[in-house]
Amino acid sequence: MAEQRLWAVVDLARGMAAERGLAEAARAGAERALRALDGSFAAISVRERETGRAGTTRLRVLVNVGELARGEEPFPEAEFRAGEVGLRPAGERAVLTEAGGAGPEADWLRARGRGCALVVPILVHGGVWGELVIARGREEPAFTTEELAFAPALAAVLAAGLAQYERLVEIRRLAFTDALTGLANRRAVDHALAEALRGHRERGAVLTLVVCDVNGLKRVNDTHGHAVGDRLLIRFAGVLSRAAERLPGALAARLGGDEFCLLAVDADPAEVERAAAEVCRGAAALELSEGVACGVASTVAVPGRLRSGRRLFRLADAAQYRAKAARSPAPVVAGRGDWERVVALAGGPGGAERRAFRGRHRPPVPDRRGNP
Repeated sequence: MAEQRLWAVVDLARGMAAERGLAEAARAGAERALRALDGSFAAISVRERETGRAGTTRLRVLVNVGELARGEEPFPEAEFRAGEVGLRPAGERAVLTEAGGAGPEADWLRARGRGCALVVPILVHGGVWGELVIARGREEPAFTTEELAFAPALAAVLAAGLAQYERLVEIRRLAFTDALTGLANRRAVDHALAEALRGHRERGAVLTLVVCDVNGLKRVNDTHGHAVGDRLLIRFAGVLSRAAERLPGALAARLGGDEFCLLAVDADPAEVERAAAEVCRGAAALELSEGVACGVASTVAVPGRLRSGRRLFRLADAAQYRAKAARSPAPVVAGRGDWERVVALAGGPGGAERRAFRGRHRPPVPDRRGNP
């Protein structure tokens, strides 16, 4: 029996490690804990703060596995558990609940046709992260004292695996988030654009890109200090983020310095242009702002399929360059002439595209032999 339990722990750890996301890892862990304790149902819940109720926490069900009752789903969107083992006198120990008892958890068992359940806290960094619940049916035997003692060992392995995935999620968030504004960063845009391009090439998805430069940032920094300039960037990020909310799935990002963008997939280009106009109006209304130069480019202006994300950026840059040159208070939309200019500037050794636009698209510097 001891060897079987050891292998159950190893199997649980391996199963979680093989998954790529938190929810999938939780499912793998719940399935293996279910087998290890010979249950018919298992669930993992995560402890979270209840919105609008200061100091109040609740248990949101992350995953259900095994024999599901009516209304239960493998990955529920809004299912909450009654009670919280982390607040009971039992502390870190597993608790056995039976359908014949009293209280909300006994009610929960009866309502779902279950006879008993082991409830054990999942502890991460010394605090209650959530709960593991393993249940059996009404006709099945109750859990033994030995099984009650083994459950915390399974919960400890679950805790280690879930904590690892949470760390990876946080690392990913930091890697793809601009530290100053909280928007996505250039790395996130590159990943999103690569995925969007696959959809564009495979099914003709329409991509629309808005690029914005915050005008006068250097003057603000030189006159009022960089802290004030940072606040201007943060306020503009809020303007851009609110405009993106009207476009389902749109990504608002800071590319660096005073450069921002908004990427929309399968949105009506006219709707994106209206959102860009909203950005221009909002930026102009900000304190110390000189507005933004805003260019809009869509794959509808590109003959055939777009080959690379760089070309979409250069097309948007061409429109933005015209907006900046004209000091336009409204966004400028790239047209066929802009596309022809982008294509004409493509070339160089190996077919590499020359970076002919300003800033991040300036031409490459030749080496000693004159090669670009």
